[in-house]
Amino acid sequence: MNNRLIAILVGFAVLLFFVYSSMYIVTPRQQAVVLRFNQIHDVKSEPGIYFKMPFPFMQLDRVQYVENRARRLDYENIRAQVSGGKFYEVDAFLVYRITDARRFLAAASGDQDLAEDQLRTRFNSSLRRVYGLRGFEAALSDARASMMQEVRDDLRPDAEALGLSIVDVRIRRTDLSQDVSIDTFKRMRSERLAEAELIRARGNEEAQRRRAIADRQVVELESDAQRQSEVLRGQGDAERNRIFGDAFQRDPSFFEFYRSMGAYASALNGNGTTLVLSPDSTFFRYFNNIQGTPPLAAPQATPPAAPAN
Repeated sequence: MNNRLIAILVGFAVLLFFVYSSMYIVTPRQQAVVLRFNQIHDVKSEPGIYFKMPFPFMQLDRVQYVENRARRLDYENIRAQVSGGKFYEVDAFLVYRITDARRFLAAASGDQDLAEDQLRTRFNSSLRRVYGLRGFEAALSDARASMMQEVRDDLRPDAEALGLSIVDVRIRRTDLSQDVSIDTFKRMRSERLAEAELIRARGNEEAQRRRAIADRQVVELESDAQRQSEVLRGQGDAERNRIFGDAFQRDPSFFEFYRSMGAYASALNGNGTTLVLSPDSTFFRYFNNIQGTPPLAAPQATPPAAPAN
């Protein structure tokens, strides 16, 4: 009974080993290549569980897995010469995927590093060729997108020969080399200085033009103000003379008194002027009327003349 149980267990273990060695699993990130007698027999790219001939140690069926994910290949500090003879330092990368596992195994023996080395060599050559066909400013202009497209199209035949598909090509950095940077900086500095001088000259010209306009407007405003002031002064003098004449016509004695008070205020304002006059002088006739006696007779008054300006 024990021997029979042992035989059953051994048979079950052999069956499990047979099933396990005949089964393989393909994940979404992989492709599986079935090699029979070291020759490609089948390729499975869809995820799932598959079966093959058991006992790989007998060289019947052997499964080799290939990545199905997109991979990125960076290439830095490429020294690319443009058509004018100057140099750029370029950083770029490409994204590729293994799409033909049969061709990939045949061309690169399934070695992804070997395939990338070949692709990097071709990538370097293609970048240099694309830059060499263009001028100095092309990589810094809108032509950059067309340059990446051209590099991608140039790489596709070589990538397909390796079983690869180019997904995208991008230029990350395009810098001038050190010697070219210095020359370019000097040239740009000279251009900016010349542009600054031109702007400054135009500014001075505009300033002079506006200053001349302002000076002319000042002269015109001053002339107009002077004319208006003369007109107003003449009108004021005429109005003053009219008022003086009207006052004289209404009350000649009061007008004479008013003019005398003005003369007293001007002569006796304490400005250091000395007057030597007789107390009976006509100039002081209003001072002599202290007791209410009538003042000395004054000469017949005549209408006053307009005061001097």
